[in-house]
Amino acid sequence: MRLGFLTAPFPDTPLGEVAAWAGPNGFESLEIACWPPSTGTARRYAGTSHIDVTDLSQERATEIVEEVASHGLAISGLGYYPNPMHPDREVRETAIGHMKLVIEAAARMEVPFFNTFLGGDASKHVDANWETALTIWPEIVDRATDQGVKITIENCPMIFSHDEWPGGHNIAWSPYIWRRIIEQWGGTIGLNYDPSHLVWLMIDQERFIREFGPHILHVQAKDVEIDRDGLYERGALSSGIGWQIPRLPGLGEANWGRIFAALWRAGYDGDVIIEHEDRDFEGSDELVKRGFLLARDILRPYIK
Repeated sequence: MRLGFLTAPFPDTPLGEVAAWAGPNGFESLEIACWPPSTGTARRYAGTSHIDVTDLSQERATEIVEEVASHGLAISGLGYYPNPMHPDREVRETAIGHMKLVIEAAARMEVPFFNTFLGGDASKHVDANWETALTIWPEIVDRATDQGVKITIENCPMIFSHDEWPGGHNIAWSPYIWRRIIEQWGGTIGLNYDPSHLVWLMIDQERFIREFGPHILHVQAKDVEIDRDGLYERGALSSGIGWQIPRLPGLGEANWGRIFAALWRAGYDGDVIIEHEDRDFEGSDELVKRGFLLARDILRPYIK
């Protein structure tokens, strides 16, 4: 395994500077954020554009890979997490168009994975969303297959705000749906496994890894704190709104010892990428770095 982090919390720091800090500080890989370049408002922890894939020549792609490698780092994947099943057609088509560009960029850079969301319409139930996925996703899968790139889907329901309630903006979170995804597109799509979401969804981590281990292609390490007072006030049907709090690894309720034991037993030997969404370590690059270093020290004993 290799330990790294997602570059999204450094929106104003050039990729070269991020890499120059990461390598000497004990990290081995980066998942590079590839949102569209934009000055508009962006969802929290999204919108960072460390690679402009809208204008990426083969020469520039090679330069980026070489610059990252010069700091002793590999690139685990290119990350862009929109909602390609958004009910607004224009939003949906814009997202899909950029997804295809990221896939092509990954191919030029010889990066194995494009990391993203399956998407979802929050107003529809899961089965209705799955029928939509069967019409939307074949063209994305075909583009990845043609380019020799695997797609990894994060198992996050995307239910953090009232505009995402009750159905969420990403239906690929439960074993119920993951069996369908693998049956349909298992040759191209695999899991970008994030344990934090299974904590508040009350899904057994070790059983999940046993069942889907061969399809876990990428791991994002994030933790979660359950606010018991918030859960008492709102109840589980609020889908985590008001009571699940993203934390850095080691500062929440994920049992990292058991998670890594299960990953080892499943034969996982890929990247473990720290995903930083902890409000206690944001506000400046220095605070973000402190958070990453704390998570590094928590996870390093499990990663050799």
